[in-house]
Amino acid sequence: MIALDNDLQSVQNARELIRNAKKAQSIYAKFSQEKIDSIVKHIAREAYLHAEELAKLANEETGFGNWQDKVLKNVFASSRVYEHIKNLKTVGIINDDRVNKVMEVGVPLGIVTALVPSTNPTSTIFYKTLIALKAGNAIIFSPHPNAQQCSRRAIDIVRKAAEEAGAPAGIVDGLSLLTLEATKALMHSKDVSLILATGGEGMVRAAYSSGTPTISGGPGNGPAFIERSADIKQAVNDIITSKTFDNGVICASEQSIIVERCIYNDVHRELLSQGAYFMNDDESNKLAGILLRPNGMINPAIVGKTAISLSERAGFSVPADTRVLISLQDSVSHKNPYSREKLCPVLGLYIEEDWMKACDRVVELLTNEGLGHTLVIHTQNQDVIRQFALEKPVHRILINTPAALGGIGATTNLIPALTLGCGAVGGGSTSDNVGPLNLINVRKVGYGVRSINDLRHPVVESANEPVVATAPACSSNTSIFDDHRFTSGAAIPATSQPAALYANGDDRFGACAISEAKGEITEESVERIIKEVLGRIGR
Repeated sequence: MIALDNDLQSVQNARELIRNAKKAQSIYAKFSQEKIDSIVKHIAREAYLHAEELAKLANEETGFGNWQDKVLKNVFASSRVYEHIKNLKTVGIINDDRVNKVMEVGVPLGIVTALVPSTNPTSTIFYKTLIALKAGNAIIFSPHPNAQQCSRRAIDIVRKAAEEAGAPAGIVDGLSLLTLEATKALMHSKDVSLILATGGEGMVRAAYSSGTPTISGGPGNGPAFIERSADIKQAVNDIITSKTFDNGVICASEQSIIVERCIYNDVHRELLSQGAYFMNDDESNKLAGILLRPNGMINPAIVGKTAISLSERAGFSVPADTRVLISLQDSVSHKNPYSREKLCPVLGLYIEEDWMKACDRVVELLTNEGLGHTLVIHTQNQDVIRQFALEKPVHRILINTPAALGGIGATTNLIPALTLGCGAVGGGSTSDNVGPLNLINVRKVGYGVRSINDLRHPVVESANEPVVATAPACSSNTSIFDDHRFTSGAAIPATSQPAALYANGDDRFGACAISEAKGEITEESVERIIKEVLGRIGR
């Protein structure tokens, strides 16, 4: 017997998963909405029961964040996501508009391949399983190599729960041999209908270039603007709460603070009182040296670490109660890490003269990185909110809330999700917080309600709409003076004498003009016609 190399074995593993998923989904696609809902409910319940176990496993294996906050993410990705999707109609007839005679039928996509990030390796599996199966699909996971043990455990939990509730074997599974070749086999398979990609920029680009339809999240670089009308104490609390949640690994979290100069002293004082440490130039330069790799990509060694451990790694000391590191900045560029996404409790801070200058800085930061993702505003000024909402190139604008939690729908009523689309401006296929309705096709059924004659002779339905006059039937004996539009309410007797005026033809009235036009209309003839008409009207 010939022993296969690891990469060949992993590709074979991927192909087997696809075959099993295809068979399972063909059965699952025939399940009723009620049956699917019961399966999804059981998966959510089992995932919730393992929230703490998996949080600790993920923290131990990856070294990112802290397990306490990962428990909350696992609970969010199981119970909160379930509560949002449980009553959605996703399969069969999902809408029947009997007034307009249009019916909509939910059609599963088929097999979804899901890429899992190391920053959220178990919560992402819970969330994607629930939305994929709710939509009638099968799902195959490709975990991150640095989180494969905790991800494998999460996959086993949801797989077992699905089968316990009556789903066919193979409806949920994941790669057991992790190689780049295996992931490529999943992404390039003709039997895979969609890639649901959450992870690094390189992997997301590979998904889009595979030729398989892809839905992805994107890099965040969310600015937080504190406007002069804001509750400063609450704004600072929200920002620090967000930036320290799981040590900043959620992509919607704040990356920069923009402050109006007139309130900067108050903001500075409040940041200090709540555990922020303002680095001097030397400390900022030392930390900047470890935030990015030489190729300009984020350094994974700093992801999800505490402020104190980051300062130690950079070579300087901070007070023991430090929660966030802040660097004052006045420039934005791809080489400046303080103006880019930092998946750790580090913030750049920009001071601007007014909200209009702050607007410009927000756009500059988002153009540098994070187009389409998220920004947060702390303000009581509705005009400022409207102005930002109309102009800023993002698809999540959060008001007076921690961005990391508001962006995913935990502290807002946005769709609960861990894949946050950035839309076309961010290079993605959707701007949504991705849910089950993104993972179905909708078959439209339209009944005929108009005939071709209705199209030729449209009916004016509203009395308020202008009535388009229809030309009267042509007759060589018809005079314009006999038209009711000219005689209505007028004391003009009907007469056939004016017909003589048109003996030589007149095309001013379209189809009712006498076509046997003779001679030319001159200035003299026009004056003669006017005099004759006025003379008859005066009699």
